[in-house]
Amino acid sequence: MERFYITTPIYYVNAVPHLGHAYTTTVADCMARFNRAMGRDAYFLTGTDEHGDKIVQAAEKSGLTPRAYVDEISGHFRALWPELSISNDDFIRTTEPRHVRVVQKLLQQIYDAGDIYFGEYGGHYCTGCERFLTEKELVDGLCPDHKTKPEYIAEKNYFFRMSKYQGWLLDHIKANPDFIRPERYRSEVVSMLEMGVLEDLCISRPKSRLTWGIELPFDTDYVCYVWFDALVNYLTAVDWPDGEKFGRYWPAVQHLVAKDILKPHAVFWPTMLKAAGIEPYKHLNVHGYWLVKETKMSKSLGNVVKPLDMSWKYGLDTFRYFLLREMRFGNDASFSEEALVARRNSDLANDLGNLFNRTLSMAGKYFGSRVPAPQDASGDEDLRGLAANAVGNFVRLFGECNFSQALESLWELVRGLNKYVDAQAPWALFKEGKTERLAEVMYGMLECMRKVAACLVPVMPQAAGQMLEQLGVMGTPGLTDEADAWGLLKPGNVLAQASTLFPRIELPAADDAAACPTSAKGEMGGKGKVAKEAEAAKPAAGPKAKADASAKAPAEAPGEIEFPDFQKLDLRVGHVTSVERHPDADRLLLVQVDLGEERPRQVVAGLAEFFTPEDLAGRQVVLVANLKPRKLRGHESQGMILAVRTEAGMELLTASGSVAPGSKVS
Repeated sequence: MERFYITTPIYYVNAVPHLGHAYTTTVADCMARFNRAMGRDAYFLTGTDEHGDKIVQAAEKSGLTPRAYVDEISGHFRALWPELSISNDDFIRTTEPRHVRVVQKLLQQIYDAGDIYFGEYGGHYCTGCERFLTEKELVDGLCPDHKTKPEYIAEKNYFFRMSKYQGWLLDHIKANPDFIRPERYRSEVVSMLEMGVLEDLCISRPKSRLTWGIELPFDTDYVCYVWFDALVNYLTAVDWPDGEKFGRYWPAVQHLVAKDILKPHAVFWPTMLKAAGIEPYKHLNVHGYWLVKETKMSKSLGNVVKPLDMSWKYGLDTFRYFLLREMRFGNDASFSEEALVARRNSDLANDLGNLFNRTLSMAGKYFGSRVPAPQDASGDEDLRGLAANAVGNFVRLFGECNFSQALESLWELVRGLNKYVDAQAPWALFKEGKTERLAEVMYGMLECMRKVAACLVPVMPQAAGQMLEQLGVMGTPGLTDEADAWGLLKPGNVLAQASTLFPRIELPAADDAAACPTSAKGEMGGKGKVAKEAEAAKPAAGPKAKADASAKAPAEAPGEIEFPDFQKLDLRVGHVTSVERHPDADRLLLVQVDLGEERPRQVVAGLAEFFTPEDLAGRQVVLVANLKPRKLRGHESQGMILAVRTEAGMELLTASGSVAPGSKVS
């Protein structure tokens, strides 16, 4: 069996987790789930980095000891991941005894090999970076990342002979083009190595300056430099050097990092491994930054995005989908709630949600909510080709860390299915009695929907699981042969009567931003975990909040009216003759209603998120017939169709039996 070992960086605990941490960890989780679906033995590691100068400073600022401080912040990270459906196999902390032992063993091994030496050094030390910067790295005398002037420090320390391995590292990168990916970061590292001599790395700090760290095994007056300590966690978690997990997973290890820690992972780490006689990692996967209003997130700027806030507001699977779909891996991406809502409504509500709802509704009408058995099991050649191409590209691109492009490939199938059902018109086949062709069309649609759901399991595990349940599929399907497979959906499977996984949502007003909209409820299929937690997280309303809420709420129930007021309404029963989608508005339908008049009336109805055109065609509805005509998005509306909002969506108001078009409600 193939093995796959994915690691996130261990997150530095000088601050609580934010969107950047959530993105990296979600991507790693999706990679782990994807590889499990591909039949591989996958191992997924994350954790926290807890030593160094910045930890001591942050602890002092908080009035805590370093130990108490790291316990608290590490706990925030550990608690967050289950809330985001993170399926890590291990969570490591660099203060754990198992890690201290491995770091000291590795240090001693490299020291005994002669690649660690004692020397004196004076340099520009940046506390933010926790390392000495070279003159070339400074910009106008400042650290390029932190925009602060480093402190010049001269002291005796231990050094790792990193320069010794410069030639080997350059050759290795050139011989293995996908060692660092995307290619832009590989080129950056190659350029760095080719531009000048690689300096040796200072790997210690004297206890006279810092005591919060792992002692050097060969000199207890010094502690280990935080980066030399932190990187070793990837070995600790698989029980290096003699553990079964090390032999099982290390040859397949891949690291996932943000671009700001490219150099430690692309230069420090492989040379450390080489010096210790350990095979280097397989891939270093590097992503860009999430920007808020084109600026990197920063506590000082007040633009840090809290991941749980987003998942509570808009649903966990929407949040996970947005992260992978919106950022083209390797590039920076902009985060905004507007973009998240737009992606949700476009991709998930209009495309995917509409596909599931309309297809399941038709299957209910035509086949009693069971998967039909087509006479020709081979399916339409064009539809099978579309599915094979989309799923094949999804699997290939996802495996190459091109997540956004992979999802776009899958959506070619989703959008293609929506076009296919319009072109094949199952409602017309049903009316014409072409049951064999109807069964083939509906089976092909349902089988392709199964493929879409299977591909989405790594990205949207909860929603994809519900999609599969709605198709009568039990268990989690694999992806190994999915591109070429056909006919895996069993005829006779009981289907859901409809699907309301992704109702459209509106961006909340500023004063409602703390509320959890109905998207979470719809996505979870009832008031699920996300929605419940959102309610629990709301602060208790104080006097001002209660007063504000009271001011916004209706003062009283609708008042009584006189009978003459009621007589002003002309309510009539009409028959829907035809329906089409509004060309410029996703939520509107153009409904032609026969009221027994010379020609049908056109009603512009906001029912598209609850009913498909074929759902309404032929139905009997109640119309407010004397409503003054008005234009809605360029089309005249000559009345209002009455409906009742329910927890499941919307139900039409109608007569209990068939009546003549134009019959008056009285």
